Amino acid sequence: MAERIVFHIDVNSAFLSWTAAHRTQVMGDRFDLRSVPSVIAGDKKSRHSIILAKSAPAKKFGIQTGEPLGKALEKCPNLVVAEPDYELYVTASRSLIALLGTYSPAVEQFSIDEAWVDMTGTTGLFGPPVMAADRLRERIRRELGFTVNIGISCNKLLAKMAGDFEKPDKTHTLFPEEIPAKLWPLPVRELFMVGCATERKLNLMGIFTIGELANADPSMLRRRLGKQGEIVWQFANGRDAGLVRPVAEPNKGYGNSFTTPRDVLDREYGHQVLLSLCETVGMRMRRDGQAGACISVHLRSSSFEDVSRQRQLATATSVTAELYRQACQVFDALWDGKTPLRQLGVQVTRLSSGTQRQYSLFDEHDYDRLEKLDTAVDAIREKYGEDALVRATFLSGDTKSMAGGLSKERRTGVTKPV
Repeated sequence: MAERIVFHIDVNSAFLSWTAAHRTQVMGDRFDLRSVPSVIAGDKKSRHSIILAKSAPAKKFGIQTGEPLGKALEKCPNLVVAEPDYELYVTASRSLIALLGTYSPAVEQFSIDEAWVDMTGTTGLFGPPVMAADRLRERIRRELGFTVNIGISCNKLLAKMAGDFEKPDKTHTLFPEEIPAKLWPLPVRELFMVGCATERKLNLMGIFTIGELANADPSMLRRRLGKQGEIVWQFANGRDAGLVRPVAEPNKGYGNSFTTPRDVLDREYGHQVLLSLCETVGMRMRRDGQAGACISVHLRSSSFEDVSRQRQLATATSVTAELYRQACQVFDALWDGKTPLRQLGVQVTRLSSGTQRQYSLFDEHDYDRLEKLDTAVDAIREKYGEDALVRATFLSGDTKSMAGGLSKERRTGVTKPV
């Protein structure tokens, strides 16, 4: 039986690379954003916009993804700022996935700019793994105009970790025998699934590197961190039994999130963002004939602290107005009204098929009318485009009617869930 070989492909600074490639290859622009200090940011007129992607020269100035544009301009006054083009990014992502499909039928898209490819048994066609990866990188650069990192291993986890080594435009391996030398010396925060909160807890236990985590007592980690402790211990030891799944699994929930171009400092702006998210989520649910009985709201502050809360609904729904009303109530209870927010997310779970509603004597809304209205709006948008009908609240301001940051990408299933 052939040794399992998995590639992880990650586009280098995806949004900036795709914008630069489009400008140089399609628009004929001789100026390449990748060659100068440049960033992709929400609204270049607002210093409160955040950095979505940065060039390698911009990184040398200490500019970081997620920081305010104003702060980045202080570090580099001559910084070139370009606005995002999400439709372009969807097209570029699809082109990448189509190209990867010529190497293997087993391609699993993890996000808009990442994918795994199961290359097991392809040595006869494409050569040894490193050679095949190098040729694949060169082909992507030549045909699509941007660069990628490729990580190679025997499972998805290690391939992804390898892809995060030195960038850009590199091929790296991380097989089990290489773990002690390549993986274990890294800070524990570099491990997949270890976020800020988990890092702090591990540090309090005296665990600062992936190697220290790998050699920690798993029972102690389970007691202190619950199931998360067991998962990160397994990952620190390079263990992952997940298969590359080319077909998306059935939805367990519908979600969307939006990184705002400026801080959310008032409830009116927060509610507008929630409406945009609920428009997208509701449309996707109705398209699949699904309704949900649990709604969750996730908030991320400008200092990258995350909080979330959920609410159980009396009856499953996919009505946009109801999703929005419930999301606002959860948001109002969750947010203190003072902490600046940079990302909002909405997710609906506890799904059931069909749209048959269980009515209550205490219903205050005409849900039959709202369902018919949603159905009519969906049909018009399907035929004439999502901007054919726009709520008046979105006619001014910087929130698109169905934005949600990468909402169009999410609607086509090319980004990871909230």
